[in-house]
Amino acid sequence: MKDQFADRIFSAKDPMALAPELFRYQYGQNAIYRAYVDALKVDPAAVQRVEEVPFLPIRFFKTHPVVCGEFEPEAVFESSGTTQTQNSRHFVKDTGIYTRSFTDAFRRMYGPAEDFVVLGLLPSYLERRHSSLVFMVQEMIARSRHPESGFYLYEHDKLADTLLTLEARRQPVLLIGVTFALLDFAEAYRLDLDHTIVMETGGMKGRREEWTREELHAFLMERLGVPAIHAEYGMTELLSQAYSKGQGRFYCPPWMKVLLRDENDPFDLTAASGVINVVDLANIHSCAFIATDDIGRLGADGSFEVLGRLDHSALRGCSLMVG
Repeated sequence: MKDQFADRIFSAKDPMALAPELFRYQYGQNAIYRAYVDALKVDPAAVQRVEEVPFLPIRFFKTHPVVCGEFEPEAVFESSGTTQTQNSRHFVKDTGIYTRSFTDAFRRMYGPAEDFVVLGLLPSYLERRHSSLVFMVQEMIARSRHPESGFYLYEHDKLADTLLTLEARRQPVLLIGVTFALLDFAEAYRLDLDHTIVMETGGMKGRREEWTREELHAFLMERLGVPAIHAEYGMTELLSQAYSKGQGRFYCPPWMKVLLRDENDPFDLTAASGVINVVDLANIHSCAFIATDDIGRLGADGSFEVLGRLDHSALRGCSLMVG
């Protein structure tokens, strides 16, 4: 499929109407996905709605290249994990599509990234290669119009001083961090951040797993002086993110959709709570229809919450915290 399809996805009034067309393209070009669809005995020509599209189990990204056709990838994103787990790998043909997806989604929720000082507190991710999260934050930092934007490893003193300086200027700030690093920072410093969005990306890395999301967010809010903790829902296998402005309630951009499947019947997509399937139309050259191992609940307004993970699923570094 030509990359002009990306223009149609990001500009369409109803991008999900394009899902059957993208499904048939990926069925024809993606050998792993085609084999999976054939095993389910699904007739591609009969698929007319996004709810009828088969969702590929996310574990295939650990064992096979999930790609359409043959290409030299511009990037290979790899999930975090331990030496006992096999990491997912996402071969990205066009990083420009990823950049367009996360910049447009962020702008819809918050305004242009250029208006913010972007501070990345992502120590564990910066210490390894091939992180899609680092790629995203790096691009947002590059787009920021402010020289203070940048990454922080463990320089908590410097980060606190920077935040205080920016607060005094009433400068809008995005502090985006892996959960355990934000927790470590908040334990060391008590601040009153009136002009800062604090956004956690998940990632407890096995630390303090007894903390619920509500407890963690309440602690961060009290220590950092913010009215809410924002969050990002994304993963290595996707090229789009959903955002939460508080209380763990996520909203998708128009080209991304969450459906819930019954844990005992993966083809029943009528449940208000169940296991999360993600439609990510930005995944043009991979697979746009992913059956994750996250358990969720849908809201009446189209939002969703993440409640935990399936028991049989390997722990993923980006989402070890259960709300």
